Amino acid sequence: MSWSVGETPAAVRTANVRVAGFDALSAEEIDAWHTLRAANPLLDSPYFHPGFSAAVHQGAPVEVAVGRDESGRVSALLPFHRDARDRALARPAGWPGADFQGPILAAGSTIQPLQLLSAGVRGLEFDHLVESCPDFGPWVESRRVSPYLDTTGGLDGYLGRASKSGKDNMGQARRRLAKTERTHGSVRFAADTVDAESLSRVIELKRGQYAATGVADYFADPSRRELMTRLLHTRDPEFGGVLSTLHAGPHLVAAHFGIRSGNVLHWWFPVYDPAFSQLAPGWMLLRELVAATPALGITRIDLGRGDDEYKRRAKTGESEVCQGLVTRSSARLAVRRARNSVITAAKSSALGPGLRKIVRRLRGGHS
Repeated sequence: MSWSVGETPAAVRTANVRVAGFDALSAEEIDAWHTLRAANPLLDSPYFHPGFSAAVHQGAPVEVAVGRDESGRVSALLPFHRDARDRALARPAGWPGADFQGPILAAGSTIQPLQLLSAGVRGLEFDHLVESCPDFGPWVESRRVSPYLDTTGGLDGYLGRASKSGKDNMGQARRRLAKTERTHGSVRFAADTVDAESLSRVIELKRGQYAATGVADYFADPSRRELMTRLLHTRDPEFGGVLSTLHAGPHLVAAHFGIRSGNVLHWWFPVYDPAFSQLAPGWMLLRELVAATPALGITRIDLGRGDDEYKRRAKTGESEVCQGLVTRSSARLAVRRARNSVITAAKSSALGPGLRKIVRRLRGGHS
């Protein structure tokens, strides 16, 4: 049974849950995924589109907890990975690169988080949970902001909503673009290009940034580099990768690779060539992208969790994402609390910079 196109499912509670591999989902379950997501505006991020899980699954197995209500209708879905070292621990599909997470369910509907602990899963960890399901509340340990840009109306519309700092930085970016053209050659911006060579350069620059800042290298895993290529070539009007590039003469000055669904673009992997750092190339790229959003059909750019200075300056608003663990195991919770205490102590310690490697190991190797 499935809903008709355009029909909004009523708020329901999940009665039972089964777990299946992503490629074992039925057409009915995929249709329900689209329907449930469309009925919940909190799930408009591309991370909640089944296309994201499908692309991830080709390189890292994704399983899906499928919940059904008492009438047998699909009422909730949660795509996840099992931890390679602890198969009883599940994390949302795309971890650690999924910047929005949570069950796919209609607005007002709910699922008891403990129902998701089935098929041998004894813990469900999350670090970017969207609070679309209030029953997750008891399992939330902390919350962090996730800024965004409202780009309705393009650059003019954005500037009308931006803070003074955002407006000032965009104005400086315009002047720096002119200076860049005078100094380095003709400036060319591509808002959405399928360019494998530029994508390889994005990954190369990002890995250099990770090494320079001591952050765990997300792209050390070849499957993640392959994921970027699959997403680059995904050209579905409702979901796909978006590569934006800014060249000056022959030089790739800055670029960004993200994903989009509908009118939402997720700002995922921005990079710039350190040789051009004095020009603040990230702001130049962001300005050009905001100006291009009407042509792309984008009205919001999600910047992802974090309080980076440029995000604070550029944002027009922010949401919250949550961190926590769903489990019945008091021992697992105790270990997690101990780990979190060590991480907090390391961050506040005068020796903090020297403890980064320890913190990364405690977090499971990702930032």
